[in-house]
Amino acid sequence: MIGPTMTPEILARITAARAARDLSDLARQAVGTTAEGISPTERIKSARRLRQMANQIVDLLVVAEAMGGAEWIEVTQALGREDPGTVEREYADAVAEWGIPVSEDESGTVTAGIKALDAWYGRHRQDDDPDLENPVAELLNRR
Repeated sequence: MIGPTMTPEILARITAARAARDLSDLARQAVGTTAEGISPTERIKSARRLRQMANQIVDLLVVAEAMGGAEWIEVTQALGREDPGTVEREYADAVAEWGIPVSEDESGTVTAGIKALDAWYGRHRQDDDPDLENPVAELLNRR
């Protein structure tokens, strides 16, 4: 049971981790198709999908950081942008949507997702990756 430590910020971080996992898997598949005789259209569409997924991860992390109390000026600088007000307005709806607490009914699904992400990380972890056994579950212990 996740209990009261589950916050919308943590849920956004978990969702970003899941998206990063999916991006990694898709990128590995793209490497695997390097020599395949697929059309230029298919290869370019696959690359565009990778870019879209990477942008989705950035957006999820911006929301998580904003919900965690990061200043918009810091977020704006990290994005390589100029105007914190513009960035805050661009993300206002997403931050509001993510601000809805997780229900008890959903917490079991979130717990299973955390375990699956940690298991995936354990299977794919390399020597130069952070040496954490359960990096996603650790989110729940950091406060």
